[in-house]
Amino acid sequence: MENEEESTLEQEELEDSDKPLSQRYPRPFRPGRMQIQRSNVCSRAYFVVVMVFFHVYILNVIGLLLYVHYNNGPGELASGVGDTSAPVSQSGTPLPNPDPVSRELHEEDHSHGFSLPRIEGIRVGHVQQVSILPDRMHEMKTISLKPLLFEIPGFLSEEECRVVVQLAQLKGLMESQSTTPNQGQEESNQPLLSLSTEEVFSLLDLNQDGLLQKQEILSHSRSRDGTWLNPDMLRQILTGLEACPTGVLTLEEFRRVYETSKHPGQQQRRKLWSQFKQRNKYTWLYQGQGSHHVLRTLRNRVTSLTRLPSALVELSEPLQVFHYEHGDFSNAHHDSSPTHSETTCAHTRMAGNISALTEVSCRYLTMLFYLSSVEEGGETTFPVADNRTYEEQALVQDGVDLTDTQETCGRGNLRIKPSAGTALLWYNHLSDGRGWMGELDEYSLHGDCPLKRGVKWVASSWVNVDPDSQQQARYQRLVAERYQAKPGMEEHYQYLPHSNLHQDL
Repeated sequence: MENEEESTLEQEELEDSDKPLSQRYPRPFRPGRMQIQRSNVCSRAYFVVVMVFFHVYILNVIGLLLYVHYNNGPGELASGVGDTSAPVSQSGTPLPNPDPVSRELHEEDHSHGFSLPRIEGIRVGHVQQVSILPDRMHEMKTISLKPLLFEIPGFLSEEECRVVVQLAQLKGLMESQSTTPNQGQEESNQPLLSLSTEEVFSLLDLNQDGLLQKQEILSHSRSRDGTWLNPDMLRQILTGLEACPTGVLTLEEFRRVYETSKHPGQQQRRKLWSQFKQRNKYTWLYQGQGSHHVLRTLRNRVTSLTRLPSALVELSEPLQVFHYEHGDFSNAHHDSSPTHSETTCAHTRMAGNISALTEVSCRYLTMLFYLSSVEEGGETTFPVADNRTYEEQALVQDGVDLTDTQETCGRGNLRIKPSAGTALLWYNHLSDGRGWMGELDEYSLHGDCPLKRGVKWVASSWVNVDPDSQQQARYQRLVAERYQAKPGMEEHYQYLPHSNLHQDL
């Protein structure tokens, strides 16, 4: 039996040896082809999703970095802003207060890039926590977005207000009653000599070739005697020349341009300036080295609040203090001036354009300090604040001029009642989108309502900035060189022009 089984097994093995290997040994079980493809599809889809999310994340990071870069501008103007903590927290969390000790001007302060930080308004009514004093917090409220305007109650103590008023009285107050931006300039606007158009053309035509070129017109721009042309007329003549395809003016073309320039009332902006009126008393208080500690402290707080480079604030105009009595007022005006190629900033004239027709005030922002409360009237008015649109023609409504605060103060969009110790901050210029000073904000038009009862004391602090960042840098380098050669900024302020008006035309 066993022999039969063994022979049977041997025979089967022989038969199996004749079969191919694929038939002798069964194949192991493997999943179908469709299952393999389904597994690969799932893996690839998962990989694609992961990569998409990864790329989106990278793009978001790059976009955030670009936003931060352009929001902060191309750099910082001076080292003072780089090592000064921002006093304003958008989230309401107080930020550290920078050292209030004044910093001297050094050459390295002007070797960095340029940037003008701006406080964000968020929305009207938004309140931010501000740290300008080591031992207390202040609330800063947004009261307008056009212009960007903030109110900070308690910016000065009662004692500080009293000291500033006493210093102004000690310095002496001057009358600023006027019916025009500048009496002397208004007189110079009228020709002292009776000259025909042909005679004016001949005087301007230096080479007597019968054509007026730009350089011939500019050669008269520095003349200040006002004998027969003023800067406004020269500006109009230049505008007409630039509009001429040939780049020169013939006598006939000049006659048309000159006749237009002699009627400035047709130009709404100049009409607004020429009708400016105010009545009050004023004085200037120096805030540099050696000044009263209250004045130095006030300037340090401006630097801390605005986060601007200390060099900009230090080289700006001194503090101007105004005193209003019964009936005193100031018509609506702009603190700063629109920029033109033919104008130069008064504060940087030592490094300015020698061919500029005239000098203007360049004030990036205004800080107004109420030194006393008033019983009635005397409000600060912003006639067109937060208007949807701005048009100069719209300032006259139903025959009523909104810039005339004596008659129409109550019709202004925004009126702020003076309260001792409260400060206002607003920007006179928009941003140029690159971190520097842009166009004049037309909505910053403001004035002072007539004082009806009580006494009003206010002080204005302006930060002067040249729209040309390179010219501003040159100016600061020149001042730094003079400061190193002869310490003390008193000499610098002696040649700074200071008008008795907000608007320096």
